[in-house]
Amino acid sequence: PLLASAHESSCICLWSIQGNLMKKLLPFSKHPSGPLTALCTDTFIKILLTGSKEGYIIRWNIASFLEDSRNRKNKIKEELCWRAHATEVVDLFIEEEKNVVATASIDGSVRLWHARTGYYFGYFGQARKFELSDTSRLILPSDVKDFSAIIKEESQHMEKKKVIYPLTLDRDK
Repeated sequence: PLLASAHESSCICLWSIQGNLMKKLLPFSKHPSGPLTALCTDTFIKILLTGSKEGYIIRWNIASFLEDSRNRKNKIKEELCWRAHATEVVDLFIEEEKNVVATASIDGSVRLWHARTGYYFGYFGQARKFELSDTSRLILPSDVKDFSAIIKEESQHMEKKKVIYPLTLDRDK
């Protein structure tokens, strides 16, 4: 068994059932995910999905880590990041049989996405039927402008550098 907690600092903590911290994760995708507001796993606990206050979904592969968490070679891999909503994600779940992720936001919308690619299928309440087999047409919701980003395996989390910009007076301006 594994417990996962999502935090306002974008950090995910994985805990053993005894309460020991096993791993701390920070996303390293190009988009800042912001405070995490939702998370879920698939049935076999191989995939971890997180949702953020800014509307992003991040897909993590945790399978090799859980096989042997003491082996440092078995890392948790951030695989995919996409903007699902323009506002806060309040819930999400993965449906493995259809390979679909459903996301819900405070804007009242519930949307369907392809679980491996972040491809947008549509929203609940739309006039057309969901076409879950066709992922060739690249479409996005009207309030989202960014396509999903596949995370390279060699990517690493970048620490934020503190930069000081002194204020200077430019009398000519």
